Amino acid sequence: MKKIEAIIRPEKLDEVRRALEHSGYPGIMITEIEGHGLQKGITQQWRGEEYRVDLLPKIKVEIVAEDDGVDAIIAAISESAYTGSVGDGKIFVYDVVEAVRIRTRQRGQQALT
Repeated sequence: MKKIEAIIRPEKLDEVRRALEHSGYPGIMITEIEGHGLQKGITQQWRGEEYRVDLLPKIKVEIVAEDDGVDAIIAAISESAYTGSVGDGKIFVYDVVEAVRIRTRQRGQQALT
């Protein structure tokens, strides 16, 4: 099993969710977060004054899936979250050692479906 964690632009969430529905993901967790990458935020103007925004709003999408579904999920996220601009986000993939469904005590792959 793998955990796919994607950091995306907030305005791309609906597109990413639609793309994931077509990829057959088992479940999804979404968290509103703030952060920055190498650009260290952005400089904006308001009423003629410049100010710096260090932490930008982002969305973290988390999915735990079977190993054979990972490539399809990554492709769905990559294609739907892409704008070609700095700040499109990142995708991380982690190994999941165990999953347990609390209600039924099912473990492993059975806990995901």
